[in-house]
Amino acid sequence: MGDHGLYLTAAGVGGALVVASYIATLDAIMSSTKTTEPDQLIRQIQKICQATVIVMSPLSGGDFATAYRVELDDGRIVFAKTHRDPPPGFFTTEANGLRWLAEPAVVNVARVLGVTDNAPACLVVEWIEPGDRVSSQNGLSTSSEVSFGLSLAQLHQVDAPSFGRQDCRTTGSQALPNDPCSTWPEFYADRRLRPLAERAAQANALPHATIDRLLRVADRLPDLASVDEPPARLHGDLWAGNRVIDRQGANWIIDPAAHGGHREFDLAMMRLFGGFSDDCFLAYNNVYPLSDGWQERVRLHQLAPLVVHAIKFGGGYVAGVEDALSAYI
Repeated sequence: MGDHGLYLTAAGVGGALVVASYIATLDAIMSSTKTTEPDQLIRQIQKICQATVIVMSPLSGGDFATAYRVELDDGRIVFAKTHRDPPPGFFTTEANGLRWLAEPAVVNVARVLGVTDNAPACLVVEWIEPGDRVSSQNGLSTSSEVSFGLSLAQLHQVDAPSFGRQDCRTTGSQALPNDPCSTWPEFYADRRLRPLAERAAQANALPHATIDRLLRVADRLPDLASVDEPPARLHGDLWAGNRVIDRQGANWIIDPAAHGGHREFDLAMMRLFGGFSDDCFLAYNNVYPLSDGWQERVRLHQLAPLVVHAIKFGGGYVAGVEDALSAYI
């Protein structure tokens, strides 16, 4: 539930894919509150990369950070993103999440080149050149979809130390807490639904009755939970825009809100906005079958990202929250 669409702006509801456009000049984003001063950022990137910036092209699609495609004088191309006033530890938390997801070596993860939370805060990772996603099923390559399902299943089979994060750092633009919990119902209630209910109330993003229903679902989580599963390594914000398919058809994951959690959460997020084919989910289930009744829990896992989007964007996401709640209250 982080910054959506930096390499690609992906999929609104229904799975329509939109390729990110490059913006011609830095001037187009200078007035944005999320943008740091370009000259300071250039110096920061040059310090991290030990090379001179030749071209820095803004990328569209981010709803929190500002992102750039950066060409260096040593021939490298890198991806950099920044924010003028991010939550404490925001970029180092993301960098640590990328490294953590890469540790099992079962899925391609964008390699961290450097990061700092000192102004201007930024994260620099290797550039992944997006390929052509158009092929067989729903505009998606069957081989890439199968490969991603297999890789994700392998990632989820690697246990996490707890539900949450050992470093207790918050994740996402809403700075959601991740203090470790021993069970998923405790984590999802106390680290996701209840904090989000409080934020939604403060922002007047949801009707009072809807917030009350959200809190009632949080209270019911021990009864709604599936059979016990160990915490899995989760991407934490796995919508289509946070997967890049490169020119060779290989899958990469970017922009995580990584934590230990219930593996159904990543899969529910993938279904929320579309952009993943049936081949992907079938390949996943062939390697790591889901527990009985998973279909009835999809909207339960989708509640958290839906509330985040209702807080940030309002509109149809409010109805989406209410629809998801109706399955349980």
